[in-house]
Amino acid sequence: MNNSSPSNEDLQKSHAPSTIRERLETGTKHSYLKDFVYGAIDGSVTTFAVVSGVVGAGLSSNVIIVLGLANLLADGFSMAVGNFLGTRTEEQFKEKIRKAEEGHIRDVPEGEKEEIRQIFASKGFAGEDLERAVQIITSNQKQWVDTMIQEEFGLALNGPSPVKAALLTFVSFITVGSLSLMVFLYEWMGATRVEHAFFVSAAMTGLAFFIVGAMKGKLVGQRWYLSGLETLSVGAIASSLAYGVGAFLKSIV
Repeated sequence: MNNSSPSNEDLQKSHAPSTIRERLETGTKHSYLKDFVYGAIDGSVTTFAVVSGVVGAGLSSNVIIVLGLANLLADGFSMAVGNFLGTRTEEQFKEKIRKAEEGHIRDVPEGEKEEIRQIFASKGFAGEDLERAVQIITSNQKQWVDTMIQEEFGLALNGPSPVKAALLTFVSFITVGSLSLMVFLYEWMGATRVEHAFFVSAAMTGLAFFIVGAMKGKLVGQRWYLSGLETLSVGAIASSLAYGVGAFLKSIV
């Protein structure tokens, strides 16, 4: 049994009529876990890929700092903007569908009722129960349109905030991705050489990969260590490719 599973008592409390009513009235809260994991992993992968490529090519740590910081700011901002525009586009598309369905209800109400009828018939409703369900849903236009958005187009009514999604992506990208550069920044600021700086950077990045993966595993109900190892493996493959490319270019330039 998963240690994070609620006890039977907590499960009973969460399904009490008053608790269910309060939860439904509050509405579904969107999880921004995807945005955090996406930003954190991409920040780690791309930044450490820069580090690996530069080290593989035999260039100085100053190049690592310049390219690494440029990657953090430019790529992090690019990802955040891309996430914002993508999420915003989904909102705009949903609004377009809503207006179209409102127009269909106005112009061809019987045809829209038939769509509701067939949708619920496919769910097992039949006879008087089916007709009553159609009557109840189509008696309120907002409820009618909401049902069409969810059932016909498969869209969620409550989506993420584009601003929050973009901000979390950027912050996680910068925060986690910067770990790969810490040892080189320390060398530069303190004018103190760190032995095996690349391996220190690799260890910090690997730890970041594992922690992000473990957090994801805990939140989605997977074994945290397996999820951590999975993320670590993906990062290791990407970093190895970057190092190999750098080493190859060094050999031919």
